[in-house]
Amino acid sequence: MEYLDLGPVRVSTSPRTTDPERYQLALVTGDLVLCDTSHPYEAGSTPAADRTVVLQLPRTSLPFRPERVDRLLSQRIPATRGTGAALAQFLGSVGAHADGCGERELARLGSAALGLATACLAERLDVYDDLPAEAREEALLRQIDAYIEHNLADPELTPGAVAARHHISLRRLHLLFEGRPAGVAATIRGRRLAAARADLLRPDLKRRPVHSIAARWGFSSATVFSRAFRQAYGTSPTELRRKRVARKVNDPCAQRTCTGAAPA
Repeated sequence: MEYLDLGPVRVSTSPRTTDPERYQLALVTGDLVLCDTSHPYEAGSTPAADRTVVLQLPRTSLPFRPERVDRLLSQRIPATRGTGAALAQFLGSVGAHADGCGERELARLGSAALGLATACLAERLDVYDDLPAEAREEALLRQIDAYIEHNLADPELTPGAVAARHHISLRRLHLLFEGRPAGVAATIRGRRLAAARADLLRPDLKRRPVHSIAARWGFSSATVFSRAFRQAYGTSPTELRRKRVARKVNDPCAQRTCTGAAPA
């Protein structure tokens, strides 16, 4: 991963100073460092490009006064506990998770990253409780989104586990999802199915058995997976692969290098 556009934010493996009015949260040697592209970097504060992952976010996306955020510029933010650790884990693995994602999924990852960054900086500024209730709930939802996204492979990922991890009641978790198209359990299942579908279409995984892909994304059995997959996509996992192979065989471009010119 060199550069990812995640809708509201961007992630790269090197600092980019060409975009003004952006904050950059860089994961470097186990800590986070905040920079502002509108300010000149102090000597020695620019993170080394070969050992960083950088989250770039618009200054206007944070619900804090700029002078407050400026207090954190060039400071080390520990990434070993709390939301700092959650954000660091996200940045460290987002490249792998984004592989094969569509535009909507990438935007969802970006929303989750923004929420984690907001919560991390709010904790560091000791203003988390000062955030408007709506902003706190949005930050919490984004933390939950990130947690779900990074734990899809865990068969023990359930609404109860999500609620316990975020120290809220199961009832409150369900209330947080009330304004969304799907509830917590349906969201987990839908994201697992989408990830499994992407794997089924990957040429490098064509020899991996369906039951292995199902287990990889947290499904308890191949039967449960196949039933849910057919309900979601109108076809079975095996049929999806067969149709993909058939399309490839019938595509003349699969048999030769297509240049756009008609064959002689």
